[in-house]
Amino acid sequence: MEAKFQIFLTLLVVLAGTAWLARRIDVAPAILLLLAGIVLALVPGVPPIELPPELVLLVVLPPLIYSASVAMSWREFKFNLEPIALLAIGCVIFTACAVATATHLLLGLPWSIGFLLGAIVAPPDVVAPLAIARKLGLPRRILVVLEGEGLANDATTLILYRFAVVAITTGAFSLPVASATFAAILAGEVAFGIAIGWLSLRLRHWARDPQIEITLSLITPYAAYWIPEHLGGSGVIATVTCGLYISWNGPLLISSATRLQGIFFWDLVIYLVEGLLFLLTGFQMRVLLEKSKEFPLGDILFATGLVAVIVILARFAWVFPGTYLQRLWRPRLRAEPLPDWRAMFVVAFTGVRGAVSLAAALALPLTLPSGVDFPYRDLIQMVSFGVILITLVGLGLSLPWVVRLLGITKDGHAERRREREAEIAARRQALDAALASLDAITDDRELSDEVVKLLRARHETRANQLPQPPDADGNDVTATGAALVRELITEERKFIHAQLRDGNITDESRRRIERDLDLEEASLANREYKKGA
Repeated sequence: MEAKFQIFLTLLVVLAGTAWLARRIDVAPAILLLLAGIVLALVPGVPPIELPPELVLLVVLPPLIYSASVAMSWREFKFNLEPIALLAIGCVIFTACAVATATHLLLGLPWSIGFLLGAIVAPPDVVAPLAIARKLGLPRRILVVLEGEGLANDATTLILYRFAVVAITTGAFSLPVASATFAAILAGEVAFGIAIGWLSLRLRHWARDPQIEITLSLITPYAAYWIPEHLGGSGVIATVTCGLYISWNGPLLISSATRLQGIFFWDLVIYLVEGLLFLLTGFQMRVLLEKSKEFPLGDILFATGLVAVIVILARFAWVFPGTYLQRLWRPRLRAEPLPDWRAMFVVAFTGVRGAVSLAAALALPLTLPSGVDFPYRDLIQMVSFGVILITLVGLGLSLPWVVRLLGITKDGHAERRREREAEIAARRQALDAALASLDAITDDRELSDEVVKLLRARHETRANQLPQPPDADGNDVTATGAALVRELITEERKFIHAQLRDGNITDESRRRIERDLDLEEASLANREYKKGA
């Protein structure tokens, strides 16, 4: 146990160091973490660390999906539901079929094995591409489509994966039965996800305690995921639906104290889970290298390269024709302007595969019911890992260059500016509404002049703290003012520390003052406008 804990602490050190390096050289942390895991796995004396597939599918995946869906806007998800569905369902099925065809014709794999491999490598990851795309200042709709696809496509691939495994182990497959089962799973999980979201919010509202509410929020994704998964579904759609329901209905039922503490808690949890996941994915290199000795190296490289090229090209082959051809049978779309080809190119290019694909490959059974070894199991695992490595490193490092070449970040910056102006206007209107309410309360109730003066002072303070848009010369007035306020806060901290050291105040008083300063600094960060954000 002590040795395992030491390994865990070592992984945390590597995670922190790699994340720091990624920030310094401006590279997505997922890329460096995967490479760091590969390097550590090959160092002599480092014990092998296997990534249990059930750890990813049952323990890691639910909070990742839930956290991303809670952070997503239900309104934007609903508005972009059609392109999200085309990618999360249509593109995954198309890619799986393309891989099956190519591997059958060029590698001689049975159709069932090729389709299984295709189902495993078909879905892009939800974590890595978004971490890269958000740093590039892309237009919001691209981010929403990519995030929505990443949330939903795991459900499609896990359902296809189970169909393929059953077909291989039993030797029987019925397309009508599989289609009906797929539709039933989607409908059932949507209803179940809404029910879990409703129950979770009511329990948290009833508890009225931040620690209990955060604990319930941690239980929620597992309740939404495990039950459908145990009944033969994927669990992903239920978790996504639950998260979107809480995202839309939670603001009026979750207390401010819970929100403040919950944001920090979930940010830390997701940071650690994502980082360790990519690090442990890289560690699987040693296990796969040992298995690769049973196959000619040339065959492995050819199969990996072929499948990687197919999944990349299949995404382009689906995105562009799918976007334009649907206008032929959708008259409503004909009246709308043609989609920007640059945006579609970025969506098609962002096809990074991740740990879910590897977990699905590692979860393959060792033997068939007859007792013979599961066919091509080791080859499927090696090819899956190779596709993850090629797409994550190759596409991930190339995406910033592609985005700059297309010049699409200019649209994103202009969109952020318009959003900032709308946000400031909404803040002002909210304060005006509060002031009108204060006038009505003053007229209806017998309030002392001191109370009214205090409330109006609070209103004036909030109004003076409103952020400002960049001025005509492009200077960020709010950021400049915030930087100066931070300097003043720093001087306050120094003075309070000196007062504590001299014995003029107690530690308890110092903590209360520091909390007020921390909240003010956090409020500054929330209001501050950063160019390119």
